Amino acid sequence: PAHHDVRESDIVMRRLHGNIASAIESGPKDFPELLLVPGVGPRTVRALAMVSEVVHGAPYRFSDPARFSLAHGGKDRHPFPVPLKVFDETISVLKSAVGKAKLGRNEELEALRRLDGESRRMERYVTGPSLKEIVAGEMDQSHLLGGRSVFGWEKGPDVDASKPLKKDA
Repeated sequence: PAHHDVRESDIVMRRLHGNIASAIESGPKDFPELLLVPGVGPRTVRALAMVSEVVHGAPYRFSDPARFSLAHGGKDRHPFPVPLKVFDETISVLKSAVGKAKLGRNEELEALRRLDGESRRMERYVTGPSLKEIVAGEMDQSHLLGGRSVFGWEKGPDVDASKPLKKDA
């Protein structure tokens, strides 16, 4: 579009709600069964639901590319800062899936295909919050997920803005 910010009119919300709902249903309690990778939380599953659509999606599904910015945010904080913990875990899962597939073990790639299928199934009937509410939630959680942009690390609500942030390793 002729604008940089992500607007609700740029997104097919039923698709986004399908991604979110499939992530909630496939949350961390059964994630080892889903992707065979322990320790991945629901926010990473949501990003993987969107990534799985790119991996397994049909071209007609890409009519609202702005929606994919909700998987990992943007370096300029649009629609929210990049959650580095989620970003790194998504890359880790994808690397593992591709590496195992090269060895003839396709379980993780198959799990991503199932996650894409589940998102598509759910988008037919699930509803959810507005884009404004989703982005506000991401902004609220950004500091917990290693949120970063070209403007620096995201600060939590209890951080004194007058003091510089300390970064771990």
